[in-house]
Amino acid sequence: MKTREFKSVFILLLTAAIWGFAFVAQRLGMQHVGAFTFNGVRFALGSLSLLPVIYFFNRKPKTENSDNSADDFQEADLKTTVKSGLLAGSVLFIAASLQQVGLIYTTAGKAGFITSLYIVLVPILGIFLKQKTHFTTWIGALTAVVGLYFLSINESLTIEFGDFLEIIGAFFWAAHIQLIDRFVKNVDALKLSSIQFAACSVLSLIVAVLFEDISISGLSSALVPILYGGIMSAGVAYTLQAVGQKYAKPSHAAIALSMESVFAAIGGALLLAERLPARGYAGCALMLLGMLIAQAENIKK
Repeated sequence: MKTREFKSVFILLLTAAIWGFAFVAQRLGMQHVGAFTFNGVRFALGSLSLLPVIYFFNRKPKTENSDNSADDFQEADLKTTVKSGLLAGSVLFIAASLQQVGLIYTTAGKAGFITSLYIVLVPILGIFLKQKTHFTTWIGALTAVVGLYFLSINESLTIEFGDFLEIIGAFFWAAHIQLIDRFVKNVDALKLSSIQFAACSVLSLIVAVLFEDISISGLSSALVPILYGGIMSAGVAYTLQAVGQKYAKPSHAAIALSMESVFAAIGGALLLAERLPARGYAGCALMLLGMLIAQAENIKK
């Protein structure tokens, strides 16, 4: 592996660590504020934190000879970016809401592994978009499902409510990734993210105002988790992802980012004293193995 690519993979592992520990922040934050309040404020911070990054990466010297056609193109591009951001933000709102509410009823570690199922689900959903899917994807999916059974299905053959919400959320995370993959071909990725974070924030705050009690004291008590979830998980991590993926192979990037689930489990164990039974750890191992198998064909390329 070239030095430049090695550095990129390291940056992506750092990104995965920030995202993994964000599950801990999300659980801690909800000890003081509601799920939608937490998401509303943190995604607002995430949107705002990307503005200076967008300014830095998109500084362009103004030319006096810019014609009307260029201005029309910029205006059209802005419209496309806003429309794409609003749609992606709506799907993000559903995915993030399911994840956040699910964390009320399950552990950070389990939520991290179940959410990471999107790595397997993305290529499966791609079938409906006429994207090629290799047989290793299906082997990986089957392995991950077996792991999910050991992790989430208890002895009475029922699934915990929080795990169920996280599973549904994983499908929306996969759909969100497919949307982003399509949109970034036409618009700036950072601008798209800032807009989608803002849209998700507005939708979350609307629900929070209707169904939750929002207080200054609660927000103050949850300040550190909210700052971590908004600035670190959204602003810093997304910027690192954009930088890391510049030189890393897509397959290596996917594997590095899939370690988010491992860091979520580590964070849950260290900071929240979360423990799983032996079958739970076996399930986590099988799910991680399934994610890696699903990427096996890409690694060969």
